[in-house]
Amino acid sequence: MGGGIVIQQRRYVRQNTVHLLAFEYAQASLPLEGSGEYDPSFVITKLGAKVNKALVCGVIDRMERRDGDAGTSYTGVIRDPTGTQLFNIAPFQPELHVDAEEMLSKFESGERFLLMLVGRARWYETDDNSIFTSLRADEFTIVDRSRYIDWLIEASNSTLRRLNAYDLSIGSELKPEELRNAQVPEDLIEGIILSKGHYPEFDTEEYVLAVKQALLLATGRSEISYDDSGIDQEQSRLEDLTTNPSNTTEPISNPGDAIEMIIETIRL
Repeated sequence: MGGGIVIQQRRYVRQNTVHLLAFEYAQASLPLEGSGEYDPSFVITKLGAKVNKALVCGVIDRMERRDGDAGTSYTGVIRDPTGTQLFNIAPFQPELHVDAEEMLSKFESGERFLLMLVGRARWYETDDNSIFTSLRADEFTIVDRSRYIDWLIEASNSTLRRLNAYDLSIGSELKPEELRNAQVPEDLIEGIILSKGHYPEFDTEEYVLAVKQALLLATGRSEISYDDSGIDQEQSRLEDLTTNPSNTTEPISNPGDAIEMIIETIRL
């Protein structure tokens, strides 16, 4: 009897979609490419998020069509209270082009709207080794203010969870067992090990501030602005709140305590 050929089938794991504020993704500079043709690639943020797919949301800030040899593509920018996210729709995604054209038409007519987008992590490396992150859209939809506020809360909670895990990891060796002993959640251990092995030490207060920006908007203390001056208006309002003790909460000294802030802020 002849021997049969045994084919080993690879098991592919569906990657989680990370709720991600723009500031955290913009600060990331650690790409992790899959070793095989179908292996997923990631961008590792400073807080240890392993971003293969991200759910982002914000006001449309820019949208344009590009016609090239490979076909038509689209590039856009959405803005949340912490910064901007660059996204693109590739020529090989014709199923998205009709909706992209409709969105482009709205933008070019002067309409500004809230866009929610699921995208794959992408990056560009310059000649001086700088990394710029972006997202390749998988799906997107225009949403109302209520859904945007829900996303702001979800993304803030997700960011605070990573901040808390990062804080718990301080002083521990970069080994899975050590981080488990430090109560770091299992799903964040690998990302924190990769992050701390690449990035120098940094002040997490900027990330706490980014969450506060998002929560101020979510709780109505800062208005959602659809014009080009929106970021400046939100920043000015935030600075007023943080410099006038009678108008704000106590400052957060420990990112691990910030989870409670989300609950208390939403109750106000």
